[in-house]
Amino acid sequence: MDSRIYNPEPMPTMKNRSGSLREAIEERIAIGEFAPGFRLDEVLLSKNYAVSRTPIREALIQLASMGIVEIRPRRGAIVAEIGPQKLVEMFEVMAEIEAMCGRLAARRMTAAEQASLTQAHLACKEACEVQDADAYFDMNEAFHEQIYLGSHNTFLAEQARTLHRRLRPYRRLQLRVRDRLANSFGEHDDIVAAILSGDGEHTSTVLRHHIMIQGQRFADLIASLPRGA
Repeated sequence: MDSRIYNPEPMPTMKNRSGSLREAIEERIAIGEFAPGFRLDEVLLSKNYAVSRTPIREALIQLASMGIVEIRPRRGAIVAEIGPQKLVEMFEVMAEIEAMCGRLAARRMTAAEQASLTQAHLACKEACEVQDADAYFDMNEAFHEQIYLGSHNTFLAEQARTLHRRLRPYRRLQLRVRDRLANSFGEHDDIVAAILSGDGEHTSTVLRHHIMIQGQRFADLIASLPRGA
């Protein structure tokens, strides 16, 4: 029996049980507890969350529709594995989507939204100063969410969130690479300055650079993946 699954937790309290389970399992995938290629056993998960197998199966189907889990014949649900080439391609698309969000945010953000972005940036600073990668990851999510909201383009923001969520495990791992926290925060500085100045094109450029992984940075990310992933 795998202890990573059979570690009883309180059942999520949201009305939509399968949706709550999906979020709980997705989070464990994002933090690396369930690594790429790991088999998600319905029986053990149902014991873990004290529910029947039906909502577990529904949650896994939802995760499969998002590309986070693969349903394989005779093997069941497996945490999706992303090859190096596809990973690069996904970060390329993410970089362009973020660049679009940033360009629009620089032009459309209200004063109140700019203040919220600055506050999120300061929260990232606090996590960076104490070298807390997990806290920084959470604050970083809030930082980017402010940019999505500031774009005032609901459809674009939805696409950004979807891909952002799909890449969560890899973005989290990237922050554990040496000096990445400080470098990421420095990039945030440039992003905030560009948005507050209203320079959409410069915001687009610095956000694209912030998201894109290439060369040594990509090699560091691959080296940080769990053994066998």
